[in-house]
Amino acid sequence: MAYAVYTTESLDKEIEKLSNSDRETITKLIVKLKDNPHVGNPIRYKFFREKRVKEKRLYFLVYDDLSAVLVVAFGGKKAQQETIDEIVKSLPEFKSYVKKLDFLSIQKSKTKLKDFLIFKIY
Repeated sequence: MAYAVYTTESLDKEIEKLSNSDRETITKLIVKLKDNPHVGNPIRYKFFREKRVKEKRLYFLVYDDLSAVLVVAFGGKKAQQETIDEIVKSLPEFKSYVKKLDFLSIQKSKTKLKDFLIFKIY
């Protein structure tokens, strides 16, 4: 079963700053999460994972109960612990965000509105 993969606005801004080749690599990895969301290494929780991309890491949350993945951050080793701590602190907000996105996605498929969503789905 394919998962819905969402990104945060802050992650999208970070990806835009990357070179074209790095952006393409990250985008390909995000698309692969749709079929295999449990790649990479778990961090503190089974659903909180990281995947190395060259010298940096892509951080994402896997919600099996919602069949959804939320990609939340991308950063280097230097700020790794700070990034992890920020994500852990925001876990309840991220879950709430994904539930809302999932609901909006269902509503979109029911209403067939093309410009209904303001986030990326891969």
